[in-house]
Amino acid sequence: MKFVDEAEVIVDAGNGGSGCLSFRREKYIEKGGPDGGDGGDGGSVYMQADAALNTLVDFRFQPRYRAEAGQPGQGKNCTGRGGEDLLIKVPVGTSIIDVNTEELIADLNNPEVPVMVARGGKHGLGNTRFKSSTNRAPRKITKGTEGEARTLQLQLRLVADVGLLGFPNAGKSTLIRAVSAAKPKVADYPFTTLVPNLGVVSLGMERSFVMADVPGLIEGASEGAGLGFRFLKHLSRTRLLLHLVDVLPADNSNPIDSAKQIASELKKFSPSLAAKERWIVLNKVDLLDEKEVNILEAALRAELGWKKPIYKISAINQGGCDDLCQQLMESIESHRQKIIDDGDYRKEQSQQEKAMAFEIRQTIESSKNNRASDDDNWEENWDD
Repeated sequence: MKFVDEAEVIVDAGNGGSGCLSFRREKYIEKGGPDGGDGGDGGSVYMQADAALNTLVDFRFQPRYRAEAGQPGQGKNCTGRGGEDLLIKVPVGTSIIDVNTEELIADLNNPEVPVMVARGGKHGLGNTRFKSSTNRAPRKITKGTEGEARTLQLQLRLVADVGLLGFPNAGKSTLIRAVSAAKPKVADYPFTTLVPNLGVVSLGMERSFVMADVPGLIEGASEGAGLGFRFLKHLSRTRLLLHLVDVLPADNSNPIDSAKQIASELKKFSPSLAAKERWIVLNKVDLLDEKEVNILEAALRAELGWKKPIYKISAINQGGCDDLCQQLMESIESHRQKIIDDGDYRKEQSQQEKAMAFEIRQTIESSKNNRASDDDNWEENWDD
C-alpha cells in the first residue's frame, strides 16, 4: 500500500428538512386545523482516529463525503426523519485543518473520541408551530438550514516515542532493524528509505516504545530539498529525537559539519521542534579505533557546545544498542508518568504540540508556494 500523509477532502453535512404546510381534512370532522410537522435535522460529519489505519491513500480516490439530509415534515404532525451522521475513519495522529480559515480543528490522537468537522442543518418548522388564538389557520412554515460545507486538509503525523534523524546512510534503518521487528530496506545508496517506518522496541513485559525512522535529511530540506521536508513533520509527535551521526561517511564528509547542518535544518523547519529533547548517537564506531572515536566526540562537543551524554553504537553489529534502548525506555517511562501526575507539565507539552503544528503548517505551505513560484519562473524562461 502506498504511504500518503497528506490529503484534501470536501465534507458536506446534510441539510435540514423543511417544515410541512398541511391542514387536517377528515370526513365528519370540521375545522381540523393545521397539522404540518417539523422537518428532520441534517446529518453531521464526524472524523475518528482508527489504529488499524496507517495512511491517507483512500482519500486520494474518494475526496468528497456527504452526510444524509433530513427529511421534510408531513401532515398529521409527522416529523421528518433526521439524516444519518457520517463517520469517517482516519489514522491515529491525523491533524484536521480548515483550508479556508487555516483553523486547526482537531488533532486525532485518541481512537475513542469522534470529532465533528461539519454540523448538519437545523430542521424547519411546520405550520402547526405557528397556530395561535388569533391565527387559527397559519400558512407559515420555515425551511431547514443548509449543512456546513468545508474543505479540509488532512495531515498525518505518525505517533511515536522516539524519532530518528540524520543524513542519508547514517544508519537509521539499520538501527530500527536491530532493535525492533521492523524490516525497512537497507542499502548503500542515499535515500534508500522513501517513506517513514515504525518499529516497536520491546524490553520485557509492559515495557516497550515506538521508534520512527524517516527519510534522511540533506542541506536545504526545510526549504523542500530532497525528501526530508515532507517527512520532518512526523518527528513532531515524538517524545525525543535520536540524532544519528555517521563517524565515517562514505562521501568523506565531515561528521561534525553534518551534525551542525541537521540542527540548522530542524531550526529552520520548526523552532519548537528544534527545542525538543535530542540525543546524539555516534554510529558505526566499529570502523574507527577507540582513540579516534574519543577525538571525534570531543570535537563534536566543542563545536556544538554539547554537555549531555553522547552514545556510541554499531547498529549493524548491535553493539551498544541494548544500553541505548534501556536509557530511552527509562526516559520515556519518566515522561509518561509526568504526563499523568503533573498538570503543568501536561499543559506545557500540549502547548508545545500546538506551536509545532502551527509552525510546520506554515513551513510546508511556504515551501509549496516557493516551489510553485519556481515552476512558474521556469515556464516563463522556457517560453522566452
